[in-house]
Amino acid sequence: MRVLVTGASGFVGGALVRRLVAGGDTVVAAVRDPATAPPGATVCPIGDMTGPVDWPAAVQGCDAVVHLAARVHVMRDTAADPEAAFAAANVDATRALARAAAAAGARRFVFMSSVKVLGEATAPGRPFRDASPPAPEDAYGRSKLAAEEALAGIPGLEPVVLRPPLVYGPGVRANLRALARLARLPLPLPFGRLDNRRSLVGVTNLTAAVALALVHPDAPGRRLLAADWHPTTAELVRALAVAVGRRPWLLPVPPAWFRAAAAIGAGAAVARLTRPLEVDPAGLRGLGWAPEHVPERELAALVRALG
Repeated sequence: MRVLVTGASGFVGGALVRRLVAGGDTVVAAVRDPATAPPGATVCPIGDMTGPVDWPAAVQGCDAVVHLAARVHVMRDTAADPEAAFAAANVDATRALARAAAAAGARRFVFMSSVKVLGEATAPGRPFRDASPPAPEDAYGRSKLAAEEALAGIPGLEPVVLRPPLVYGPGVRANLRALARLARLPLPLPFGRLDNRRSLVGVTNLTAAVALALVHPDAPGRRLLAADWHPTTAELVRALAVAVGRRPWLLPVPPAWFRAAAAIGAGAAVARLTRPLEVDPAGLRGLGWAPEHVPERELAALVRALG
């Protein structure tokens, strides 16, 4: 196929382009900066998604679209109106691209959404499922849900929505990268009693889900959760320590201490360390998806990429 991939220079986008090219597909990489485009792809500079973008030209001749580019969730949003900023990048741009794709005959449209459309936490032993009712709690989650709904209303389009939780693997950034760096230190870490489970998905296994969504006849119209690992926070930190070649040294600090720290201003990232967020990828597995890489392999690659 000839596939347009937006966000092709990102963490997931780069891995996806490598997979598609290796599989014989032609990839058109829609990127803001041509210098960041991954090798093997035809470069399509689009600039800022919220500005004028010639989407009809970008999708011309393409058989399908994978839309990864987005304004991502940030801890300290400096936008004057976060709701409007997320809507412009994640809803309006998605709708414009999808309409152009449908008009050009690129019917299959794989959209990378987020588990955050369903909420920020689950009850222990009660994971989110594909049919769980949406309950986004922030502007990012609301914008992703609005984009999903916009896709569902475009005639001639075959949308497939993927809702991943935290993605891990080489090139990861933000909180998981910070945890991996902490795990390298010869110091005790205060995570020994954090027994909340948080689902994750490896970047290799997520790109396999995208590749499946591009071709499976039963995928259109589905909104699918993707996850391959469900560790507690303590298990995650232990696994990271092992991956960096250190013996795990975790102190049994009560979870209530973390919640108290978050309450006095330590931030949402600290609060999430103590909250469960599990997902059940049964729908995706029902289409034939199965993890290709075990967590240990992906974590090892993550650590090597840290240098």
